[in-house]
Amino acid sequence: MFRWRYVLPTAVIMVAGALLYPTFLHQPLPESANYFSKAHALNAFHLKESDGTGFTKDELKDHWSFIFIGYTFCPDICPTTLADLRAIYPDLKQTDSRSQVIFVSVDPKRDDLKRLHGYTRFFHPEFKAVTGTQVDLYSFVRNLGLVYSIVDEDAERKDYLIDHSASIVLINPDGDIQAVFRPEPRRSQPPEVSMQKMAADFSRIVALYHSAS
Repeated sequence: MFRWRYVLPTAVIMVAGALLYPTFLHQPLPESANYFSKAHALNAFHLKESDGTGFTKDELKDHWSFIFIGYTFCPDICPTTLADLRAIYPDLKQTDSRSQVIFVSVDPKRDDLKRLHGYTRFFHPEFKAVTGTQVDLYSFVRNLGLVYSIVDEDAERKDYLIDHSASIVLINPDGDIQAVFRPEPRRSQPPEVSMQKMAADFSRIVALYHSAS
């Protein structure tokens, strides 16, 4: 006798898959971001938040995290980007209320926790600031796909500069790297991430994330 009880569940699964696949397929893709359909793994790390508490991968879980690296003595890119993030922050929260902005200082020598805390709170009271040892920072930043280098650091000097990536990395609620927003070149000015494009792409990325869940 032909066993319909085995055929019917298989048919149901195939029909459900056929119905769900077009939903994912027809979600609009991000237009400007470097989007990873399969999120890149973020390794375990241990940094310190500006309030003195530990900051690990667990603090990224169940959030959409916009991570930007820099230092408080930065003369241009850092304050400009944080001010732009402050302006677009309500739109990010509207797309997903779990959105958070995290500023990572790669200058622990000058950016003590008190200074770091006051610096980020100046831009927005909800913005988080973290730092760590150079060993921990280098590993974490490299894992994000970003870079930085200290220019002419000297024990006697306190006015050295740090070259660093101006990109913003998006971490998904699983704690992995979902996208990178690259800065756009501007004539006679430092490159800058377009906040309008980032906000639009973030909405698309969140939709793609939910359709794949």
